[in-house]
Amino acid sequence: MSGTQRAHILIPGDLLREIDDLVGPRGRSAFLLETARQEVQRRKLLRVLESEQPAWKTDDHPELKGGTVAYVQQLRRQSERHDVAETRNRLRRQKLLSVRDRSTKPNPK
Repeated sequence: MSGTQRAHILIPGDLLREIDDLVGPRGRSAFLLETARQEVQRRKLLRVLESEQPAWKTDDHPELKGGTVAYVQQLRRQSERHDVAETRNRLRRQKLLSVRDRSTKPNPK
């Protein structure tokens, strides 16, 4: 089944009044659809969490083959190398700029 389908549901009057107080009579369908989607998502997540099946397969994540600690340490080393390279590049640019600034300033004589 694709597309929109009509569904007839019965809702107790007190609940319908509470929904109307929140979203108004013209907002009922959108509210009920949003609520239903959230509940479906929640139940799917619970089903996965309660399942005995692993949430992921090791084959799908070869970067973690040596363990998560080793992977995080590798990421940190890469980040530190990147930070050092960025600092070095920034200092080179600043040095070049200061050399250019001196060469473009008039000589005070």
